[in-house]
Amino acid sequence: QTTPRADRTPLPWPAIGRGALIIHKAHGEACVCVCSRGGAPAVCKGIMSDRESVDEQHQSQSKSAGHGSSSEDDGASENGGQLMSQGEQELATKMLQIQSKRFYLDVKQNRRGRFIKVAEVQQVGVVGRKSRLLLAMSTAAEFRDHLTSFSELYASLGPPNPENLPEDGKLKSEIMIKDNRRYYLDLKENSRGRFLRVSQTIARGGPRSQIAIPAQGMIEFRDALTDLLEEFGTDDGAFKGELPEGRHMRVENKTFYFDIGQNTRGIYMRISEVKNNFRAAITIPEKSWSRFRDSFSDYVEKMKELTEKSAAEGGK
Repeated sequence: QTTPRADRTPLPWPAIGRGALIIHKAHGEACVCVCSRGGAPAVCKGIMSDRESVDEQHQSQSKSAGHGSSSEDDGASENGGQLMSQGEQELATKMLQIQSKRFYLDVKQNRRGRFIKVAEVQQVGVVGRKSRLLLAMSTAAEFRDHLTSFSELYASLGPPNPENLPEDGKLKSEIMIKDNRRYYLDLKENSRGRFLRVSQTIARGGPRSQIAIPAQGMIEFRDALTDLLEEFGTDDGAFKGELPEGRHMRVENKTFYFDIGQNTRGIYMRISEVKNNFRAAITIPEKSWSRFRDSFSDYVEKMKELTEKSAAEGGK
């Protein structure tokens, strides 16, 4: 049995990507929010669709409370998370007051590109409750076009008839897909009114988040979105140039492959080690390449010094 030397310290490799998350995974806490609507104030008929959207959002988000938080990451979040991340820049913001709700449309940019964060703040029912969506600029443009078609349908409808409601409450539905995110758009009607519910889900079992726009405010929402898209464009801003070609080298009985790729999280390098039928690989995010380079350079210099010192001592 070999006993480790007391002076053997860990190599100073940088902690990057998911590594830090995996290490600290045991420290995460699941938080379930239980809200009571029993004491909700009475609401006038003009904002009944808001009350319904509060109920639906609360039920939906309660079901996903145990799944963790999403990431912008994907960008957009991403993110997975949808909170402000390091290196994120806010380019512009718009605020809309639609009935009893306040909506914030924020254009943001980070290393993965440009996107719009939509936040809904409730002012009745669960007061102050926030719901958020992340939209890539190209997805926001698609959403704007859907808002136009939903608005046209809404304008063609007569007054709501509580005695003749759709079975599932849906008048029109659409789906948008962007990378690992899906967006479900449902124009709904119930005894309290009409509203557009926009739900966002993330692949691999991520939580569902959603907002509800009162039908009367769809045109105003679309116009605000159009203003931002006209100013900042519909390009997501991700890297679209040619990536460097892959390389490989053979060292003794092993072959190492260096491949550059790109996904929704950004650019990365995959280093694969192949020996006979065995293959192992690591993935290094582009933002950490310089740190890896510095670590390698440091070891190269130290080994050079040790080799020269050993050779000098051996020659005495």
